[in-house]
Amino acid sequence: MYLGFTNNLKDRLYYHSHPEANSKHFSHKYNCKYLIYFEHYQDVEIAINREKQIKKWNRKKKEFLISTKNPDWNFLNDEL
Repeated sequence: MYLGFTNNLKDRLYYHSHPEANSKHFSHKYNCKYLIYFEHYQDVEIAINREKQIKKWNRKKKEFLISTKNPDWNFLNDEL
């Protein structure tokens, strides 16, 4: 499960789907291509703090959060 902050989600999704050859980034190494959950914030500091908060959670709590908004864990890439 990959968690990250960005100011341009569409660009980030494209980058993850089209990595550089031999990329050593986490998202390429672990084939992270599909968006299953996101939150939108106007304030960058709030977004970064939320990311840090969620990163501290265990996997079960993260899975519960995802399931509250996306119970079928559908890929959301094309919905943006």
